[in-house]
Amino acid sequence: METLTWERALLATGPGDGVEEAVRQAYREAGLGEPAHVITLPSPAAGALAAAWLGGDDRRRKELEEAEAHRRRHAAAALRTAGGAEAGPLVPFDVLRGLGEPGRVVREAVRTTPWERARRAAYAELGPTGWAALWDETGGRLWPQADRLITAIRRGLAELGGEELRVATLDAVLGQHDAPWLAAFDKLDGGAEESAEPDGEAGLDVLRGLRGLRGLRRVAGCAGWWWPYERVAIVTERPVELHLDDLGRLHRADGPALAYADGFALHAWHGMPVPADFGTSMRRLTPERIRAEENAELRRAMLEHFGIDRYLAESGAQPLQRDETGVLWRIDLPDDEPITMVEVVNSTPEPDGSRRTYFLRVPPWVRRAREGVAWTFGVEEKDYRPERET
Repeated sequence: METLTWERALLATGPGDGVEEAVRQAYREAGLGEPAHVITLPSPAAGALAAAWLGGDDRRRKELEEAEAHRRRHAAAALRTAGGAEAGPLVPFDVLRGLGEPGRVVREAVRTTPWERARRAAYAELGPTGWAALWDETGGRLWPQADRLITAIRRGLAELGGEELRVATLDAVLGQHDAPWLAAFDKLDGGAEESAEPDGEAGLDVLRGLRGLRGLRRVAGCAGWWWPYERVAIVTERPVELHLDDLGRLHRADGPALAYADGFALHAWHGMPVPADFGTSMRRLTPERIRAEENAELRRAMLEHFGIDRYLAESGAQPLQRDETGVLWRIDLPDDEPITMVEVVNSTPEPDGSRRTYFLRVPPWVRRAREGVAWTFGVEEKDYRPERET
């Protein structure tokens, strides 16, 4: 796969094909016997809960089942109130009980050791400069996006089930979210045929290392996070919905930004976690509702969605100062930095003869419109002498 294709894998939604065979290949390449059972669950929340259950003793397993039953009753009541459909259980505990003991966690053998072997051989072959260039060209381009998704999911799991679920993710192989470093190794592999003969011992080490990752690459192309044990592999599906803004942050106004088939979902506004009903509430915003919001980050998101110019018009805000460059406005917000804007009129008329009005965000210490406009050009007020305004 090329980097562009790995980017698609990183952001892919919906179920993938060939998951079980890909997992079994990863076990074989790690030198392990194939797992007796490969179980597919709908989300990383289900996978983390299953991992916590498999790692617990009888008492802890019973506690987790009771906590999940309580969560489902609470969720069902909320959904009935909202008129929504009831979601199924996160984890089929009866199926887990039928698996028997899963054996020890084998993430080290399945993921960490092959990755370290391939990276060490590639580094020896390419040198520090070559390795850095390879990473910049491939995984380095994808890592910020992957890191945002991984961090958001772990935060969501901690909110759902506390620290125990978050810690359970540390034993997970990240499937599609391992795309950045798999993209780097894939580029190096270059689609070499199994029968290809490398040049020299160093090239042979590289080829051996890369060939030990092919199962992991197959899993990453068709599945989400997964937990490998000696006898059992718990694999989770990719999300059913993923919505991002122009900067690649989780973002959606009318529903979850990231959603899985079992109802586990993350709501976000330009990357900021928000309550599930936040998007719906945005349709009923008023200046009073914005001022009443106690969370400063949510209030800023509301203001952004409502429109600062509209807020100024409907809130009865008064201008602080005006001069030949524009009008200075200030919006005081409780427990937060005030928002200061300069209202300017485009000196170039539109085709119909009208002139557009713009609002320029400036620092709260600005006291004059001219001072604010000068700041947007990176100069002090005394040095702001435009030869021609556009």
